[in-house]
Amino acid sequence: MDKTQEFQGFGCTGGNLSPQLSWSGAPEETKAFAILAYDPDAPTGSGWWHWQVVNIPAETTSLPAGAGDPSKDLMPQGSVQLSNDYGSKGFGGACPPIGHGVHRYQFTVHALSQELELPENASAALTGYMINAYSIASSTIEATYQRD
Repeated sequence: MDKTQEFQGFGCTGGNLSPQLSWSGAPEETKAFAILAYDPDAPTGSGWWHWQVVNIPAETTSLPAGAGDPSKDLMPQGSVQLSNDYGSKGFGGACPPIGHGVHRYQFTVHALSQELELPENASAALTGYMINAYSIASSTIEATYQRD
């Protein structure tokens, strides 16, 4: 990733722009998609959730850059962006500590067997549990980023 996907805040000064994502080959029985963006290298003991989106319509096969900004209204109708670990809804960009080395950012698209019913303030743990309970296929792409 580059500065465009870096967070704005916590000492970071990037564009906080979610990347463009595309996928194909979902199972026929897919009813919705979910996307998770996660940094397993964050020095928290539990990683860092950068983006959680559920109920993306089954006919969707891509999201434009910037779709993670709720104010831009670029997500397909019915999609729900949940809070990230920065405490805001939508995409929260990379912001590894300076000198902490390379961090991995795992973007996973899940094909779901049904739309999910989650409370508005669902935790990342609850969201992940429900996604995994109804995931019929998934694919992950990993990007890296570091600040020196």
